[in-house]
Amino acid sequence: MSSKGTTIKDAITRFEEKYECKANEVRWVKLYAQIPPIEKMDASLAYLAPTCEQLSLSTNCIEKIANLNGFKHLRILSLGRNNIKALSGLEAVGETLVELWISYNLIEKLKGVHVLKKLQILYMSNNQVKDWSEFQRLNDIPALKDLLFVGNPLYERACEDGTWKEEALRRLPQLQKLDGNPVVRSEEDGEQAEGESNNQMN
Repeated sequence: MSSKGTTIKDAITRFEEKYECKANEVRWVKLYAQIPPIEKMDASLAYLAPTCEQLSLSTNCIEKIANLNGFKHLRILSLGRNNIKALSGLEAVGETLVELWISYNLIEKLKGVHVLKKLQILYMSNNQVKDWSEFQRLNDIPALKDLLFVGNPLYERACEDGTWKEEALRRLPQLQKLDGNPVVRSEEDGEQAEGESNNQMN
């Protein structure tokens, strides 16, 4: 007999008891690592929407991102270590979300990332992205500066042939940090661009 998962409502009740506060009055709500795990982002999430700026639902068994309507202040969403297969369901927070932590899931396709207008940090290591064509979709996130991508099949393959960093930065030239390391572009690149510019002026 399998045990029923923890509901969002039950998880919120536990949070309020543990921290002795009203979950709809605080900015950071932690619903991670529930026992038994949360399986669904259900409609009870609406209770948190008015003030929540950071929501942690990591280390559960969630399969689908849902019910984020009304989260007008959400800046950081943590969904690492779940069973999420797609990045759909983020439309409602596309104008506010600055950081998305979604490592250790089952994401293969990156369709839908274009809605993340303000996203600067994307941690999505250890997912299932296999193709550069999918990686290319990250170019649709205009503000993206910091990407963690280790552990994806594409990363593993490109590291084997020594092309990962070069290819990733060629496709996402706006990145300032890749896989935890600051992006240092060579001075030669800048000098070459400057030289070409001066030649055109002369």
